Amino acid sequence: MKDAAPQAAAETVYLKDYTPFGWQIADVHLTFRLSPTATRVLARIHFAPNPGAPKQDFFLHGEELRLIRAAIDGTEVTPEITDKGLTCAVPDGPFLWEAEVEIAPEANTALEGLYMSNGMYCTQCEAEGFRKITYYPDRPDVMAIFTVRIESDLPVLLSNGNPGDRGAGFAEWHDPWRKPAYLFALVAGDLVAHPDRFRTRSGKDVDLNIWVRPGDEGKCAFGMEALKKSMRWDEEEYGREYDLDVFNIVAVDDFNMGAMENKGLNIFNSSCVLASPETSTDGNFERIEAIIAHEYFHNWTGNRITCRDWFQLCLKEGLTVFRDQQFTADMRSAPVKRIDDVIMLRARQFPEDQGPLAHPVRPESFQEINNFYTATVYEKGAEVIGMLRTLVGAEAYAKALDLYFDRHDGDAATIEDWLRVFEEATGRDLSQFKRWYSQAGTPRVQVDEDWTDGTYSLTVRQHTPPTPGQPDKAPQVIPLAVGLLGPNGDEVVPTRVLEVTEAEQRFEFTGLGARPVPSLNRGFSAPIVLERETSRAERAFLLAHDTDPFNRWDASRELARDSLFEMITKDAAPDGDWLDGLQRLVADTTLDPAYRALMLSGPSQSELAQMLHTRGVTPDPDAIWSAAERLAQATAERFADMLPALAREASVSAAYAPDAEQSGKRALGSAVLSMQTRLDGGYAAEAQFAAADNMTQQLSALTQLIRADRAKAALAAFYEQWQGDRLVMDKWFGLQVGAAAPARAADIAAELTGHDLFDWKNPNRFRAVLGGLAMNHAGFHRADGAGYRLLADWLIRLDDLNPQTAARMCSAFQTWTRYDADRQDLMRAELQRIADKPNLSRDMGEMVGRILS
Repeated sequence: MKDAAPQAAAETVYLKDYTPFGWQIADVHLTFRLSPTATRVLARIHFAPNPGAPKQDFFLHGEELRLIRAAIDGTEVTPEITDKGLTCAVPDGPFLWEAEVEIAPEANTALEGLYMSNGMYCTQCEAEGFRKITYYPDRPDVMAIFTVRIESDLPVLLSNGNPGDRGAGFAEWHDPWRKPAYLFALVAGDLVAHPDRFRTRSGKDVDLNIWVRPGDEGKCAFGMEALKKSMRWDEEEYGREYDLDVFNIVAVDDFNMGAMENKGLNIFNSSCVLASPETSTDGNFERIEAIIAHEYFHNWTGNRITCRDWFQLCLKEGLTVFRDQQFTADMRSAPVKRIDDVIMLRARQFPEDQGPLAHPVRPESFQEINNFYTATVYEKGAEVIGMLRTLVGAEAYAKALDLYFDRHDGDAATIEDWLRVFEEATGRDLSQFKRWYSQAGTPRVQVDEDWTDGTYSLTVRQHTPPTPGQPDKAPQVIPLAVGLLGPNGDEVVPTRVLEVTEAEQRFEFTGLGARPVPSLNRGFSAPIVLERETSRAERAFLLAHDTDPFNRWDASRELARDSLFEMITKDAAPDGDWLDGLQRLVADTTLDPAYRALMLSGPSQSELAQMLHTRGVTPDPDAIWSAAERLAQATAERFADMLPALAREASVSAAYAPDAEQSGKRALGSAVLSMQTRLDGGYAAEAQFAAADNMTQQLSALTQLIRADRAKAALAAFYEQWQGDRLVMDKWFGLQVGAAAPARAADIAAELTGHDLFDWKNPNRFRAVLGGLAMNHAGFHRADGAGYRLLADWLIRLDDLNPQTAARMCSAFQTWTRYDADRQDLMRAELQRIADKPNLSRDMGEMVGRILS
C-alpha cells in the first residue's frame, strides 16, 4: 500500500518540540469484524482532558481509513479529515469517542497496521502502524487499557492480554496493563499451537503457546525452550516476573522486522522462531534464542516502561539489546558472544557513524521514524548501557535498575529519567556521560606511552570527527579498560578501568620492574577506534599472551588487516609470522573450538574497504577480493598438515544438538572445510554435502562448493530436497548470490529474480537475493555498475508496495563516497534515479536524501 503523501510533503519532527497529548485515555474498546477487503473496526474510547498538557486541537492520527461513522457521547459528528488524520470539536470535560472505519487488510502490502499473510490476519503497529487501523492518538506516551473483540469464522483469534469470553465466531481479550497503541496486536487464522507452561518464582502458572501454520508444529520445540530460559533468566538476573496469564508467540511469513514485542502476543518473522536440525543452522538456532529473549525482555524494558516519544527509542531498544547480549553470553560462550557483537558493530554501526547516515543514539529530528531503527540506536545504544554498567559496577547497576523499574513502571520515560535513577543510586554526575546519547560519530582515541624509572604512563587523547549537523564534538566519558603484560607474557597489572573524561589525560602505573606491553580497551569496553602506533611484534606478542580473549582476537585481526593492506597496496606476500602465531593458537586444544573458529575468520571485505579509506587509500573492491583470496589460500596451505587433526577434533558423534559445545565444534569444522576445499578443489565438501544430516553441515558444504565453482549438482539436489520449505529456500536463494564470484554475483541475482519461487513481495525472499548481492562486496561494486542498477531497479519497484523494507535496504549505498570516481558516478546516478521516482515514499525519500547529501 503506497504512502499517500509524496516525499515533498514530508515534515521534519524535532525532539525540542515535544508537547504532551491534550487528553488522557481511560480505556479503549475495539471490535474487529474481519474481512480481507472490508474489515470494520469499531472503537469506543473514553477521553478526559490532560491537566499537564497545553491547550490544543483534538487531533487523531489516521491514514488510509474510510470513516463510516463518528460520534461523541452518542451524538454523530462530522470531523475534518486529511490524509494524516482528523480533527473535531470536543467537550471541555470527559467524553466518549466512537468511530467505525473500514480498512482493506488484503491490499496492505506495506505490512504496517492490519494486513494479511497467506490468509492469516496479523498486525505490525510499531512505530506508527496503528493509525492505519483506526483513528487514534498514535504516539507512545498515550497509554490505555485495551479490551478487544474479534469477530471471524477463523479458528484462532488472538490479541493482547488475557483471554475473555469466546464462542462461535468471536473471541474477546483484555489487557489489564496500560500500553501505547504501537504495542497493540491481533492475529487471526488457521493456526495450531505448540503449548507449554511456565511457573513463575512466585508460583503463578503461565500458559505458553507458539502458534504456527499446520505443518510447522515440529519446528517449535527449541523456541519454546528458549522462551522458558528467558523467563527464568529475567527473574534471576533482573528480578522481573511475567505479569499475564498467557504468553503467545505467532510465526508470520510476511514480516518487515525480525519480531515484535506486543504485550502478551509477540509476532515473529517465521525465520526467527521456527527451527529444526534438518532446516536450521547453528547460527539460526542461536539467533532464534537471542531474538526470543529480546522480545520477551521487552515485557519490562519497553512495555511496562515504554518510551515517551520515538526520539527515546534507544531507551527500550539499547537496554533490551544489552540484556539479550547478557543472556546469550550466559547461555553460550561469553568471549565469543562479545567478539560477535563487536564484529557486527564494526560492520554495521561504524560505517553508519562515519557516513551520511550518522546520527546520535538519540536523534534530534526525523522525517520518517522507520528509518531510525538503526545499528546506532540498537547496537551502539547497547554499548552505551554496557559502558554505564562498567563505570558504576555490577552491584550499582542492579540497584539502579531496581529503582528504574519501581519508579517508572507504567510510565513513558526518557533518557533523562533513565540517567537520573543512576545518578540517585550511585551519587555520580552523568551529565557528561549523556553526550553518548546526543553526539553522533565514533570517538578516536590516540594513546601514547612513556617508560621512566619504573613508572609507565599512558597519555590518552580523544576526538570525534564531524558528522552531518555536528561539526564540533565535546569530550566524552570513555571507560578504557587496560591491562599490562610483562615481557614474559605474565599479567603484571590486571584489568583496570581508566575514566577518560578530557580531551587529553595522563595515567600512571608505578612500581613496575620492566617496561610492560599494554592491552587496551579490553573486552571492547568502549565503542571507539584506537589510534596507536604498534609494531607487528607487539601484536604478535598479544596474540600469544594476552589474557583478555577479545584483545587476543583483535590483535590477530589487526595483523590480518595489516597483512592485507600490504598485499593490496604493495603486492606483498602474506605475513608468515602472523600465520605462525595463528597456527599456535588454533592448535591449542584448551581453547573453545568456537573461539578458534573465530580466529580463523578473516576481516570482511567491506571492513577492509573502510580500513583503506581511513588510511587514505581509495579502496578497489576487486583488489580487496583478490588479496583476501590469496590470504585464504596461503592460510590453507600453512594449515595443511594440521587439518586432519582439527577435523577429528571438530567431529561430533552424538545426536545433533544446537548447544554451545556442539555448535563450537561444527564452527571449527566449517573453517577446516573451507581450507580443505582450497586444497582439494571441493572433494571433501562434496562428501560432507552427501553425508550431512543437519543443515549446518549441509549448508557449509554447499557454500564451499559454490566458491569452488562445482556446485551445480549440489544446488539442484538441495532445491529438489527443500523446494517445499520457504525458509530453507531463502538460504538457497541468498547463498548463490552471497557466495558467488564477484564477476557473476549481479548476473546470478538477476537470474534468480526471474525464478518461479522468487516472491519479491515477501521481505525475507527479497532480502535473500538483493541483500545477498549487497553483502557480496566486490560483486555489488562490480566496475560496470550492474549491481547498483539491479538493486536500484528493485528498490524503485518495492517502494510502491513496501517502503519500509525498500528504505532500509537503500543503506547499501551509504558508503558510496569512499570508492573511486567511476563507481561514485555510477552509484550517484542510481541514487538520483531513485530520488526522481514519482511519488517516492517518505521512508525512501529521507534515506536517499541523507545519503546523497
